[in-house]
Amino acid sequence: MRFTPPGRFRTLAELRARLAEVAPALKCDEELLGAAGPFGRPITVLGRQLSNRFACHPMEGWDGTADGLPTDLTLRRWRRFGESGAALVWGGEAFAVQRDGRANARQLYREPAADALGGLSSLRAELLAGAAARGDAPGAQLIGLQLTHSGRFARPDGPPAPRPAFVHPVLDRKYPLLAGAPVLTDGELEGIGESFVAAARLAQQAGFDFVDVKCCHGYLLHEMLAARARPGTYGGSFAGRTRLLRRILADIRRACPGLGLGVRLSLADTAPYEAGPDGIGRPMNCEIPYSHGFGVDARRPAEPDFAEPLQLLEVLQQEGVALLNVTLGSPYWNPHLQRPAAYPPSDGYQPPADPLTFVAQHAEAARRAKAAAPGLIVVGTGWTYLQEFLPHCAQPELAAGGADFVGLGRMLLSYPDLPRDLLAGRAPERRRLCRTFSDCTTAPRNGMVSGCYPLDDHYRALPEAARVKALRPEAGN
Repeated sequence: MRFTPPGRFRTLAELRARLAEVAPALKCDEELLGAAGPFGRPITVLGRQLSNRFACHPMEGWDGTADGLPTDLTLRRWRRFGESGAALVWGGEAFAVQRDGRANARQLYREPAADALGGLSSLRAELLAGAAARGDAPGAQLIGLQLTHSGRFARPDGPPAPRPAFVHPVLDRKYPLLAGAPVLTDGELEGIGESFVAAARLAQQAGFDFVDVKCCHGYLLHEMLAARARPGTYGGSFAGRTRLLRRILADIRRACPGLGLGVRLSLADTAPYEAGPDGIGRPMNCEIPYSHGFGVDARRPAEPDFAEPLQLLEVLQQEGVALLNVTLGSPYWNPHLQRPAAYPPSDGYQPPADPLTFVAQHAEAARRAKAAAPGLIVVGTGWTYLQEFLPHCAQPELAAGGADFVGLGRMLLSYPDLPRDLLAGRAPERRRLCRTFSDCTTAPRNGMVSGCYPLDDHYRALPEAARVKALRPEAGN
């Protein structure tokens, strides 16, 4: 650990002093207003009035069956999402639209030979049961399902089985096992598009309110946006690189009238990073101008460029997208940006700067999106790293209109009741706050189910807990 994490600041004043040094645009409120403040301000989404501004991010658990159905662990996670009280459940789970698009052998996916509809229905039912058990009225939560294809990072049976959109020389150097894989043909891409539509139909039949067409973190549809090196219909120009996404959205709209559309988008990015000799992340050498990214400054590839991503927001609105979940980068090539943390996962590196700067970059990205596309419902990301100070910084961001929702991911694994506590005016329970040990990433990277091993008693009691602990010696926990 190179930087003092927020949990070690004794007062809000200490955090403010550090923010003034590294992230002055991130503001802090002294007083938390609970449901009377921005957290409890009603908002209408897809014709439904929601009572609060908390969103639950999709949290994949590596814990489904071999044929893509939920297990007791999956159902437990969804029940806790319902118990959280978050009014917007964004995707809940990364659901692969076909078998070869899974990121791991236990990811939920659309298996025609299995009861995929029953599996999705059980997830939604468990979430609703969790909400009802806490006294929520029916319809209090707007529930979506995230649809995905992992593309270059597909591992449907465990070993890498990449389905890349184009040849990426820098990622080929970073991940030699992925190099040389055949690029998806136009026909294969169109078949994948049809699978997105079929999965959307399933989600609608199961009662979901919307689907998220996942376009982030280096997975297929995000990679397509950077496919300048790809010839033909789905590459090269901005129109070509966005064509598959536009076709999928239009086809879902036609096939599933009444189903809401959302997109989780990596709004900005950098060139891939690697660990330097000192263990600190650094940008990999790449040819300038760097042409293999989306939302990357071609001349300074360690910096973002929002021009094309903001242009894409106009396209998304034209295609009927109502909800936007803003994120950055990828867990595969710049995890310090994608998921600010005090401790890296087992295959990561020490952050190149104070993670507070990356929290601030997430907030800035959401602000830019909201300013450029005020008609979209915008969910912000990156808040968990702030730990006990999360509500103090998220509250003024909502009040200023920088985002419509505060999105929570890892935090809800350890502390699903946080939204309810904050809305009730209760101080967060420090012992339950995610301290960003990255165990929920380290575990699946090493073949285990994902969960909060340090703080969730259920996972702490699993035999895998000792293995995960041994993989994070720096954390000392």
